[in-house]
Amino acid sequence: MRSLVRRIRDYPALTGALVAAAVGGGLDLAGYHVWAQWGISAFAILVALLEGVAMVRSIVRGKWGIDVLAITAIVATVVVGEYWAALIIVIMFTGGEALETFAAGRAKRELTALLNRTPLIAHRLKNDEPEDVPVGEVELGDRLIVRPGELVPVDGILESAAATLDESSLTGESLPVDRHAGDSLFSGAVNGSSVLTMRVTARAEDSQYQRIVALVAEAAESKAPFVRMADRYAVPFTVAAYVFAVAGWIWSGEASRFAEVLVVATPCPLIIATPVAFIAGMSRQARNGVIVKNGGTLEKLARIRTAAFDKTGTLTYGQPALAGIHAQKDWHDNDLLAIVASAEQYSAHTLAQSIVTSTRFLGLPLSPATDVVEMTAHGLTATVAKR
Repeated sequence: MRSLVRRIRDYPALTGALVAAAVGGGLDLAGYHVWAQWGISAFAILVALLEGVAMVRSIVRGKWGIDVLAITAIVATVVVGEYWAALIIVIMFTGGEALETFAAGRAKRELTALLNRTPLIAHRLKNDEPEDVPVGEVELGDRLIVRPGELVPVDGILESAAATLDESSLTGESLPVDRHAGDSLFSGAVNGSSVLTMRVTARAEDSQYQRIVALVAEAAESKAPFVRMADRYAVPFTVAAYVFAVAGWIWSGEASRFAEVLVVATPCPLIIATPVAFIAGMSRQARNGVIVKNGGTLEKLARIRTAAFDKTGTLTYGQPALAGIHAQKDWHDNDLLAIVASAEQYSAHTLAQSIVTSTRFLGLPLSPATDVVEMTAHGLTATVAKR
């Protein structure tokens, strides 16, 4: 019920059109044709007025579209008494807008998720004491700490002796990367299980992850050549439709011909089909870790026959999995896996989690471990079952 109410609230014009169709149909079947005509016509004119105001505002901003044909067709069909034709156009028009709103909102969720992952706070060291500051206030040369599981906020140089980071969102490599003092760190990488210290070498707006986010946002707003072509020919197409409509009226001597030509020329479904397809495509790619530079690039994919990838990491799922166990003498594979997983369950390392997940999938028991000591880039030691 809540979902239905939300849909009605989100798409009032389409809901009103469907209600008008149901009520008008009922009145027609009951023999109240005049009431049906007046009711549907009044609703159609109301929609035309509301959309007309929005259309005028768009034209003032310099954005001319072919929506004007749909609005004119609604008015013309009402004037000649074809009220059901007017309602059909209204349903197509409002349905197209509802589809665009729904598809665009759904398609941009992935982009929004990407934007939400952008680091906002950095832990800056001041007199060796950490203080939280907005990422935009971080300056070159500042020393920062990054806690376990946090994103590196800006590009910099590692000052800690060693660190393990997940750079899959930047490079596609699913395996954690070990970095040592003096190595470069890129924003967007996820820190491992130990606190690291770094020195800033680039401001937030110039850092790697922020540039990727900006690229995706710019791509979502860009228009593909096909969309730009449709916008460019909107004005001549509209003028041509009016010319043919007037010619049909003059040639036949019937005003209904004017309305009929405009109804045929109204491209409501096509108005939103291409932009929605491009937004959905680029957002879906962003969710899968593929950055599309702009709409034109996405359009060219239809002509691609061969793709070259720079490394195997680009083609992985981003999550390592246990491939096999090779136990030495006096050890059974499952026994060894259970012992190792019992120790690794205390680690936040990506490989450790993969081992634990595989062990649980096989139904092997995990034992408590003691004396667990994890050393960055060197694994861990622990005592399990007195071993």
